[in-house]
Parts: sequence; C-alpha cells; structure tokens
Amino acid sequence: MKVLVSACLLGENCKYDGGNNLNAAVKEYIKGKEVLPICPEMMAGLGCPRTPIEIVNGVVMDKDGKNVDTAIRSAVARAMEQVAKEEIECAILQSRSPTCGVNQIYDGSFSRKRISGSGVFSQALKDAGIKVIDVEDIGKYL
Repeated sequence: MKVLVSACLLGENCKYDGGNNLNAAVKEYIKGKEVLPICPEMMAGLGCPRTPIEIVNGVVMDKDGKNVDTAIRSAVARAMEQVAKEEIECAILQSRSPTCGVNQIYDGSFSRKRISGSGVFSQALKDAGIKVIDVEDIGKYL
C-alpha cells in the first residue's frame, strides 16, 4: 500500500510561488511507508513559479484570465491512470488548492476568499473511492 501525497508537502518546490509546503506531520505519518508524490499543476506543464490558478465558475483559470482547465483536467486524468495502477491507502493533499483542496478551495476571485469545495484532483480521488485527507487534519491520524 502506498500513500499518495501532494508533492509540495514533501518539500518539492512546486508551489505557484516557487516554494513548497513541507510539512513535518506528513513526514512523520509517512515514515516507513511507500509514497507516491504528485503535483497535478506541474503535470499540467504550468511550471514553477507560475501564475496562480483558481476554479472560476467551474473552469480552472489563471489570475491573468487564461483558461488552463483542459491542461489541468488532462493532468488529473493522467495522474488518475497512475493511481489506478497502485494500491493507495490514502491521499494527503494540500489545503485550498484548485487541484488538491479537500474541504475548501478559493472562490475564484483571486482574493483569497475560501469556500467549501474540492479541487479537481481531490474530487477525482474521492470519486474513485480513495480516502482523501486534508493536510490540516493530518494530526488526527498521528
């Protein structure tokens, strides 16, 4: 069994701003486990750093108004093909991301306002029956 993890949580510099979201609790949780790191936004070819993206009326757009929905959804489909080949115990994903957000995402106004919802990848994992954990809740599992 493997644990799928948002690559940024493992210290990979793949955030929109060029940084990462290295998380000590995630590192503790995955000790001794096989890990599958994934960043759908990098898989979509958006690069790092990149213009921030959000879901705007159901469509993934960047802050400059460029539609990146097809690239993101194609990357998520490729990621899901990879996931289907693995035995995944659970997925630990970055909060609020338009791809990985589990419980909340930004509202599409690029004002950092949060709304209830799931990112594109998170929702695909949920639809596939995979247990998805918001990184902010990882303490419940330690």
